[in-house]
Amino acid sequence: MNRRWLAAGIAFAGSALLGRALSAPPASTRFFGTTAAVAATWLAGGLALGRVPRGKRQVVAPVVVGVGAFGAFYAAALVSRHIPPLDRAIAGVLDYSEHGSPRLVLLTTLATGAAEEVFFRGALPELIGPPGTVAVYALATTPTRNPALVLAAVVMGTLFTAQRNLTGGIQAPVITHLVWSTLMLRYLPPLFEARKRLIRHGDTAFHPTV
Repeated sequence: MNRRWLAAGIAFAGSALLGRALSAPPASTRFFGTTAAVAATWLAGGLALGRVPRGKRQVVAPVVVGVGAFGAFYAAALVSRHIPPLDRAIAGVLDYSEHGSPRLVLLTTLATGAAEEVFFRGALPELIGPPGTVAVYALATTPTRNPALVLAAVVMGTLFTAQRNLTGGIQAPVITHLVWSTLMLRYLPPLFEARKRLIRHGDTAFHPTV
């Protein structure tokens, strides 16, 4: 099979599963099961496309970049609270972080993030080029129907792809992704607590489960 067609099929399957995961009720068996399927799709797909380069063995720099990215997103979130569509969209996603076991939510998030890097920053950049990789990464989030996730995918996809180009592999983007995701889960939800309460009581506009 042509590797580009294989990549397209994997991207479509992972994207469809992601949309299904974020249409499931928070903390439900369907949510965790489908999210695990998303991670498995990205991981298996990345390995199927070819060699996944490790790249330079960096740790400190990717951690610093991850912290910096979180800082930028935190500042953007402060502004987003005053933009109703983004406020609702972000709160809708973060609502998943506060249902079920916190450890399971964190584990699911980190496993999915690492698997994404194996697929999107593994052999794919060499197959379709860095701009194509960023575009596919962003398009993969569109089935969620959440503009905040799509915007985050564009920004972080550009950053992760740049790291992949500079270091020659996935280690740096994996570390940055995991640090960024952990900080986002820990510190972003309190900013949107008021909106999340509205969502739980019927304000479902831009909520992923709608």
